[in-house]
Amino acid sequence: MKLQGNGVELEVGVQGEGPAVLLLHGFPDSSHLWRKQVPVLVEAGFKVVAPDQRGFGASDKPEGVDNYNILNILEDTRSILDALGIDKAHVVGHDWGAAVAWTFASLYQDRVASLVALSVGHPAAFGAASYEQLQRSWYMFMFQFEGVAEEWLSRNDFEFLRSWIGGGGDIERYVEDLSRPGALTAGLNWYRANLPPQTWISEPLELPAISAPTLGIWSTGDDALTEDQMTDSQKYVQGPWRYERVEASHWIPLEAADRLNELLLDFYPS
Repeated sequence: MKLQGNGVELEVGVQGEGPAVLLLHGFPDSSHLWRKQVPVLVEAGFKVVAPDQRGFGASDKPEGVDNYNILNILEDTRSILDALGIDKAHVVGHDWGAAVAWTFASLYQDRVASLVALSVGHPAAFGAASYEQLQRSWYMFMFQFEGVAEEWLSRNDFEFLRSWIGGGGDIERYVEDLSRPGALTAGLNWYRANLPPQTWISEPLELPAISAPTLGIWSTGDDALTEDQMTDSQKYVQGPWRYERVEASHWIPLEAADRLNELLLDFYPS
């Protein structure tokens, strides 16, 4: 269905009845990322809400870097819950979706029953992470160059993107989605709006400590993210904290689906 976000129209999948679980994807995904979690959660008695975040999938792709500032995306998230009459949700995020989930759980604590963050740790933990993390984040600097990054990723039928993904994720779907008018720039604008170069020399972001029960999950085969930026996230959680590591590449919902589903159902109160 189509729902109004913060000045944009968002494609949002809604299935099931019961306590709400909100699934937030990252780059370069869409809600299709969660296809192995949705039926399991619905069967377990949850109402599952999986949006295409702004700039991705079938949702609007507004022009301009500022439209992808995290504050606008947080308002999208709140607007989705409001439109569906959901007071509080279990929030699950992967990649950029995890960054949104961490921040939403910090600033909208009364709307979050629990938090599950996949791959990406708390913004402050990520910002204070090791030199190794800085090395792994090299592509984020490249993404800052408008026009250059778009050409770099898309030329020769997205040759570099295919090589970079390395057989993980949904590469053919990514190529199809990013080939839509304005889609590649929209996805890259998430990095430009929220991780400009000066953020790497600024003080870590200060956010209210998270009170919701929180589960952090990191995968051993993730080439882009170090384990410490996830484990150090515990410092920013006042509520119950749990950490799990799984065997997979960056795309945990696809490659470790059974284990992730087990962790979600075990984490949520019956």
